[in-house]
Amino acid sequence: MKYLISSLLFLFSSGIIFGQNTVSFEVKEESGESLIGASVVIEGTTNGTITNAEGIAKFENLPNGEIEFVISFVGYEEKEIELSFPEDNNKTIEVELEEGEELEEVVITSTRSSRTIQDIPTRIEAITGEELGEKAAMNSSNIGMLLRETTGVQMQQTSLSSGNMSIRIQGLDGRYTQILKDGMPLYGGFAGGLSIMQIPPLDLKQVELIKGSNSTLYGGGAIAGLVNLVTIKPNDEPKLDIMLNQTSALGTTGNIFYAQKYGKVGLSIYGSATNQIAYDPDDDGFSNMPDAQTFSLNPRFYYYINPNTELSVGLNTTIDDRTGGDMEVIKGNTSTEHVFTEKNKSERYATQLNFRNTKENRTIDFKNSISYFDRKLTIPDYRFNGNQVSSFSEASYNLHRNEKSEWQLGLNHYLEQFTEENTDSLPVRDYTHNTIGGFIQNTTDINEKWILEAGLRTDYNTDYGTFVLPRFSLLFKANNKLSSRIGGAMGYKLPTIFTEDAEKLYYRGIQPLSTDQVDAETSIGGNFDINYKTALGDEMTFSINQLFFLTQLKNALVLREDATTDMAYFESADGNMLSSGFETNIKLTYDDFKLYLNYAFVNTELQYDNINDQKPLTPKHNAGFVLFYEIEEKWSAGYEVYYTGKQFDNLYNQKTDYWTMGVMLMRHWERLSVFVNFENFTNVMQSDFEPLVLPPTNNPTFPDIWAPTDGFVFNGGIKLRLL
Repeated sequence: MKYLISSLLFLFSSGIIFGQNTVSFEVKEESGESLIGASVVIEGTTNGTITNAEGIAKFENLPNGEIEFVISFVGYEEKEIELSFPEDNNKTIEVELEEGEELEEVVITSTRSSRTIQDIPTRIEAITGEELGEKAAMNSSNIGMLLRETTGVQMQQTSLSSGNMSIRIQGLDGRYTQILKDGMPLYGGFAGGLSIMQIPPLDLKQVELIKGSNSTLYGGGAIAGLVNLVTIKPNDEPKLDIMLNQTSALGTTGNIFYAQKYGKVGLSIYGSATNQIAYDPDDDGFSNMPDAQTFSLNPRFYYYINPNTELSVGLNTTIDDRTGGDMEVIKGNTSTEHVFTEKNKSERYATQLNFRNTKENRTIDFKNSISYFDRKLTIPDYRFNGNQVSSFSEASYNLHRNEKSEWQLGLNHYLEQFTEENTDSLPVRDYTHNTIGGFIQNTTDINEKWILEAGLRTDYNTDYGTFVLPRFSLLFKANNKLSSRIGGAMGYKLPTIFTEDAEKLYYRGIQPLSTDQVDAETSIGGNFDINYKTALGDEMTFSINQLFFLTQLKNALVLREDATTDMAYFESADGNMLSSGFETNIKLTYDDFKLYLNYAFVNTELQYDNINDQKPLTPKHNAGFVLFYEIEEKWSAGYEVYYTGKQFDNLYNQKTDYWTMGVMLMRHWERLSVFVNFENFTNVMQSDFEPLVLPPTNNPTFPDIWAPTDGFVFNGGIKLRLL
């Protein structure tokens, strides 16, 4: 009996020992570089790990028998490997992953090349996929929130009554950022007014953001950077999405998007409607969000002439009517004391035509856009009414001489014509900007570690002469963990009266531009960044991007107010504006959790009028903390904290710093997502620190806006994926 028991114990313990198998996986890409943070999971289970800093993932205590492992990494084709134990015990399995379709989807169009984001020397930030969907859920009426939560980007509200805001990149005013839609400028000059408020996000495939001058590629205006909105194209599989959203701030938004390919033709249709009831959260009698109705309809037709040739024609339409100011007047109750409102009625129409022919190693593109924007701004005893007709045409040629060299050449023409209906004693402020230009750019893989992108543009404007704009960007890939980019460029901006300072005055009393007092604004700038990523143990990854930037702006357009005549005029500054600083972005992942940390130091100095002051309404310090949890296709949850540092108003009074917090939760099913968002749930408002409206009520004064005006806003809704 003792012998039998001893034998059974020996056999049992041997079975345990023989079942404790170990295997390691060494995961690499095709070039032989180790892939850090690649996922290795046992098929059909949640048992898995990630590759460490050497690209190795290790499993221990595996039972005997056949086990299937799934190896995956973002942007690479997934691989399945079946091993048999104990035969494969203590082995190291080498796995080479090939670049896959997921990586090809993140092809950047802003640089006019066909490279993926990892192989472009120009530093680009892309918001894609699920992140874009989550931001759209947080605010489905416009792209303001999507841009605001990007490091180094500030959404500056310019009007309490209209809710108008502009995008500031690295401390420079909104007019220095060019907004594109599918590579075509639609929102410049007068048409830039209310633009952020009138761009809904549901039809976007990705948003590309380039910080720093890009006038070499896109002409005047992209001194601070550019935002390219890339729309979804139809596929063979139909796509029909509906999103409904309701906020506690009395706003209701509905969006619908449909796209499908039918053999040789394709169609996409996007519609959006928003109804915002005037909202006064601080009970001061004036709206912090205007009464507004916005409607957008964007149909687009595609014709696939042959497998290599595509023609598309689209129309972007937006009609917007908003009234803000005294709540009594908005409700229809006027009296001697209650008379003030600001009314904005605008219509925006833009055609888009794109022809592309691709054959072997070359691509020919022709683009054309014609846009019309009309805006009527009315306050008591004053009305500003104008319209802008713009056109953009471009013919470009892209040539791949070989796998390592790519050329882009192009010619384009810009026309911007503003016409004002004169309503006071000032001369009309009409203008026409007529600009022709050409560019050439080359991207070359010098070797496996160095990629150079260099370009040159020359523009001629009939009023302001010739601009020669060189640029370069250099990418260094030390290994799979470490890379770096350095770049520099020159830029220019043609002057108009449509600045943030003029918007605050409703353009009242501003004299026409004089070429004797105003020159084109020009810039030179550069940036340098370092990227590093690694694995921390078996389940965590760490990545950091450190960016340094510098932009010098000459002939800055400055608005002067003449107190004796109650008039204002523009002139070029007698010195420079210098924006410098750095951005830090850190990402940590663990299992289903992602942690994002960011910090931006922005030092924008006004070096003219014998001063050296920080630019008003530009905080030097901004920081963010975002914790995100996601179970794919089931749950998404996020908690975010943002810090805004001290800043000065236009009278150089220092304003306090503040914190805001938000929580978002989404539940996903196959065809339905439900979401709730608690934005600024600590209810921080500028009116907590100072009044937003100064008396008298019948002729109020509005201080600069430097903090949130709407306080805590809850919004919830659903997204239906019907096809």
